[in-house]
Amino acid sequence: MNQRGKIAATIASTLAAVTTTMPVFAADRSPTVVELFTSQGCSSCPPANANLIKISSRPDVLALSFSVTYWDYLGWKDTYGKPEYTQRQVDYEPALRQAGPFTPQMVVNGTTTTVGNRLSDVEALLSQARPAKGPSLALDHDRIEIGGTSNVANAADVWLVRYDPRIESVPVARGENEGNTLPHTHVVHRLDRLGIWNGSKASFPLPLSESGLKTAILVQALNGGPILSAITD
Repeated sequence: MNQRGKIAATIASTLAAVTTTMPVFAADRSPTVVELFTSQGCSSCPPANANLIKISSRPDVLALSFSVTYWDYLGWKDTYGKPEYTQRQVDYEPALRQAGPFTPQMVVNGTTTTVGNRLSDVEALLSQARPAKGPSLALDHDRIEIGGTSNVANAADVWLVRYDPRIESVPVARGENEGNTLPHTHVVHRLDRLGIWNGSKASFPLPLSESGLKTAILVQALNGGPILSAITD
């Protein structure tokens, strides 16, 4: 390699190192968080999955797909379902004045809800969503930094979400969707409560992410309350 090639290689290596160590800082406005509670065993859910795919490309939206488990008894066990996703939906329902969990349900910023297979209703909630007024967030590959504020009235949960931004297609062999192949996107593969934010500056280490998964952090009022801040890489 000639001298010019060596210099170019050194510059490229330096830029790559800087890029991998730089944190991802929160934008001026947190994205609007749209959570879809869905099931591969629910015949009403495929249109909601399609709607989440449509809105997931919006830069102001953080779309998350949670597969619940309470339809597994119909003959098909959801390949992404986990009990903690079902519990997250159950925690939302009292404040949202719902009699109980249902699918397909979309929850926007933890404060409003609608049936996920009606795109016009989802878009209406998005247009009405208020900007989050929570703490600032800075996300690095192995740590989340949360700013302090004097405006917090109560403590908040800090949630780590790992999700796959790609579109995944799952063939369903039994149940209400037998014989169909269902597309999914932004499927949540991991949900962990990192701890409590009490209004002061805080920092939480993050476990290594699996290949292909993106990281999101949600700062959320306790017991399924409003989402105060959100960030994704």
